[in-house]
Amino acid sequence: MTQPEIVLAGPGRLELRWGELSDPGPGEARVRVRRIGVCGTDIHAFHGRQPFFEYPRILGHELAAEVLSVNGDSTVQPGETVAVEPYLNDPDSPASRRGKTNCCESLRVLGVHCDGGMRPEINVPVSKLHLAASASLDQLALVEMLCIGQHAVNRSRVGKDDVILVSGAGPIGLSVISFLKGRGKRLVVADLSEKRLAFCPEMPGVDATIQVGPEIDFEKSLREASGGGLPDLVFDATGSRASMLSTFTLTAHGGRIVFVGLFQGEVVFDDPNFHRRELTVMSSRNATSSEFAQVIAAMESGEVDTDPWITHRIPFGDVTARFGEVISDPLLRKAVIEM
Repeated sequence: MTQPEIVLAGPGRLELRWGELSDPGPGEARVRVRRIGVCGTDIHAFHGRQPFFEYPRILGHELAAEVLSVNGDSTVQPGETVAVEPYLNDPDSPASRRGKTNCCESLRVLGVHCDGGMRPEINVPVSKLHLAASASLDQLALVEMLCIGQHAVNRSRVGKDDVILVSGAGPIGLSVISFLKGRGKRLVVADLSEKRLAFCPEMPGVDATIQVGPEIDFEKSLREASGGGLPDLVFDATGSRASMLSTFTLTAHGGRIVFVGLFQGEVVFDDPNFHRRELTVMSSRNATSSEFAQVIAAMESGEVDTDPWITHRIPFGDVTARFGEVISDPLLRKAVIEM
């Protein structure tokens, strides 16, 4: 079938084109895309600074969809609504066999390494569709983003006595915060943006916020907000080189650092400081299938409330004209494209 597609032809250049969609292969489902979450990955790609990215590309990996048809046996049926897991892994790869499907050696992510969902319909492996009992389309469009936070928290081995810092109060930082409620002793959030920080006290579990700026002695403010010492566990969700490098001196001795964001470049640190503190540094990439089920359950139980998150909506037909304007809005928290 022929259908319209929104293609990122190059940095800053979104174009409406027409493309062909083949019939779904064995084990695949044809789904109708209903909502698309706009992710930091999409924004970085639009600005030309996203690692692992090539142009041209159809963006869209945060997808809420309706099942249209299935080729083969399936646990999903036409008419059901699903969240799409956009991580296409090789089940026979060494990482996948160890359960690390999120970082498979030949991983392809929809909308990043291969064409994604900024089009009316798409074919997806049935194994990557996650049913919802009661979650709305808006909620399902946020599942993949929340899974990033769920996976990072699962990786972190957070304990009840941990003082925690989350650097970066954008969507990914908020997704981390969502799964830290009641998990540590104290939770501090830091960001450059006063507007982003203003939303954080509304989230359960946040004890203090710090606005980062040149006039602020950040370490002093962090110690005060943390109860006198440095945090035991630091999540960096900024994608900022300077912020990520600073974690090596802002984490308590024996502490843990989780890099949720990434940037194009090298992470360097002072080795004596690293050894003196006996730090543990972890990356956190994507999420696993089981975490999609965890997040959907948390949404449907009310444990995670996403109602205040969506601040901007873009009709599919307006994306090429309005995308740059929307992602530049300082009031942006989360944008969703409506099909």
